[in-house]
Amino acid sequence: MHGPSLPPPPTTARPHPAPPWPPELPEGANPLPKWPAWYGIVAFLVAFIGISVIVGILIAATGTDAEDPTPAATIIGTVLQDAMLVGTAFLFASFIAKPRPWHFGLRRTRLWPAVGWALLGLVSYYVFAGVYSAIVSPEGEQTVAQDLGVKDGIGFELAAAFVIIWLAPITEEIFFRGFFYRALRNRFAVWSAALIDGIVFGAIHFTGSDTLEILPILAVLGIVFCLVYEKTGSIYPVIALHCFNNTLAFMVAADGSPVIAAAFGVSLIVGCFFAPRFIGRGAPPLPRVISRS
Repeated sequence: MHGPSLPPPPTTARPHPAPPWPPELPEGANPLPKWPAWYGIVAFLVAFIGISVIVGILIAATGTDAEDPTPAATIIGTVLQDAMLVGTAFLFASFIAKPRPWHFGLRRTRLWPAVGWALLGLVSYYVFAGVYSAIVSPEGEQTVAQDLGVKDGIGFELAAAFVIIWLAPITEEIFFRGFFYRALRNRFAVWSAALIDGIVFGAIHFTGSDTLEILPILAVLGIVFCLVYEKTGSIYPVIALHCFNNTLAFMVAADGSPVIAAAFGVSLIVGCFFAPRFIGRGAPPLPRVISRS
């Protein structure tokens, strides 16, 4: 007769490994945060109000003429404006999930397809701009570089080049394509989202009635940026494209030094090639169809 069976000897419990980050998602799932479509519009309005308040305080504190601010005040105001745009985007994004660089399109993409889409977008934009200019003959032009003091000495020229060629492409693309457009795409189709984004992008460059005629050109540029982002899944090619366009504008319209402009432009474009190795690493793969088509 056999006696009662004994329980198995105790085993040492092993800790369960931590879940992977980014979390593994089902194939074809959308890894991006579900920002509501209205986030972009509301965040833009909040940023606009915040910028207006900050600039008002800056003008009052420095005694600057609001109708004719000094280049130094314009540079400071522009830097604060761009910081407010990015800060507002991160603030609203944090309401849904902890913001990560790849949420805003700061992620790796295939090099040569990205170059191809960027070139196609650039050529398409310049063809439209040429045809539009031939038909409308717009006389207005932006005076951002002059307002930043591009002709007031080497120091101001360097600062203007930094703001126009470096700062604006990075911050505007993070907000308008990485955040604003991506939020719209959670509800709207590609062309509807790109059109809304492009119109708002063009509108922010309004500086007076004399610039009204050039706003459609800038709106189309914003649409092109959206489409390149949509095709590549990354805003690095769009930042490079934006930088290239601003570099040409700085050299032509602003009559800035080609050496300074080229140095800033080339450095940022090269940076867009190497930055994905450090900023946006570990991003989960995007599905072929991110949201509505």
